[in-house]
Amino acid sequence: MSTTDGGTVRTGGEEATVEMETVFEELEELEDIVDTEVEREKVRQTMRTLRRARQPRVFGRFRSSFGLQDAGEALVGSFVFGIPMIVEGGTLEIAEHLSTRLQVLGMTLLVGVALVLGILHAAGFEDVEADRLFGVVPVRLLGVLGIATVTSVVLMTAWGRVDWATPWIATSATGLTAVVMAVGAALGDVVSEP
Repeated sequence: MSTTDGGTVRTGGEEATVEMETVFEELEELEDIVDTEVEREKVRQTMRTLRRARQPRVFGRFRSSFGLQDAGEALVGSFVFGIPMIVEGGTLEIAEHLSTRLQVLGMTLLVGVALVLGILHAAGFEDVEADRLFGVVPVRLLGVLGIATVTSVVLMTAWGRVDWATPWIATSATGLTAVVMAVGAALGDVVSEP
């Protein structure tokens, strides 16, 4: 506990909130008095960064680029989420259905990618600038999707769950399983972040 200038006793959390509000008020005042639009934008960017920093997150934040530990976490997540899909016969029934409806298969894959993007976005993967291939493509996204896809194809093939003599059914089955595995891979990567 501490005493504020007015003599009010506040706990540590309340004091931090008051201090944060004071910082926002000062930044708003600064925004009004700076001379150029470039300076105003810098003040606004600082305020946005401060707002993001004080928002609690369910998951951890990524501090560095996608590495070997992240790949291992994604592999475990893929495996845990994918095993039920591989051993369940319903996956093959759905794959047969999707193999004749390529638009639905495509939409399923797109929804899977969107889910993975949403999970990674919740943890702030786009803030890690070192995690970009050619400065544009997020390596973490490619890693999660790639690990899930390879794991799906290898396990479904090795365990005799797909027959590549019927390529569209095999592709549908491995794609459907990869979608679920990618969600698991993203969660495995995100949940482990401190």
